[in-house]
Amino acid sequence: MKQYLEATTYIDWQHPAVLEQAQSLSAGATNQTEIARRCFEFVRDQIKHSWDYKLNPVTCRASEVLEHGTGYCYAKSHLLAALLRANRIPAGLCYQRLSVESGGPPFCLHGLNAVWLPDHGWYRVDPRGNKPGINAQFAPPNERLAFSISGRLEADLTEIWPEPLPMVVRVLTAHKTVAEVYQNLPDIELIGACLGETVTF
Repeated sequence: MKQYLEATTYIDWQHPAVLEQAQSLSAGATNQTEIARRCFEFVRDQIKHSWDYKLNPVTCRASEVLEHGTGYCYAKSHLLAALLRANRIPAGLCYQRLSVESGGPPFCLHGLNAVWLPDHGWYRVDPRGNKPGINAQFAPPNERLAFSISGRLEADLTEIWPEPLPMVVRVLTAHKTVAEVYQNLPDIELIGACLGETVTF
């Protein structure tokens, strides 16, 4: 589990502000599952999704997301991973491939998290932020994610990554506005995908 506890460039949980927030969220909690729920709900509810709110700047590092209170799904997942790791809870990054709007092309990656819970093992959560039609919750052992896979070329990608995918980092660091990011959302091509299939890459 070591790689899912490390501080990295973008999951910079040793940053003083991230550590302080992590400690605040864990205060008085009696177990890791409760701490994980608090961290998830903080990022889901208190950090605004960049595109939902049309908020700049574009953030990527966990500490940046916390400082500015906003981030795309990818950036929000970086902050959640950092808060969990700061509390010694293993956490990684997951991705789905989803249709951007219509159920067909174009497609993009969507970022979320997996957290290791003592009673459940790896458990996926999605802190992107709720709104009408989206109701992600922390309800182990049941996954209640923001999005379900519905199209032939959509997919759950099964890997749990210790660090963000390079293509995600490039998009978040190369563009200066949320509108530019939206026009350049990262994507991967699936080979042999079919309806409802879980795909690895």
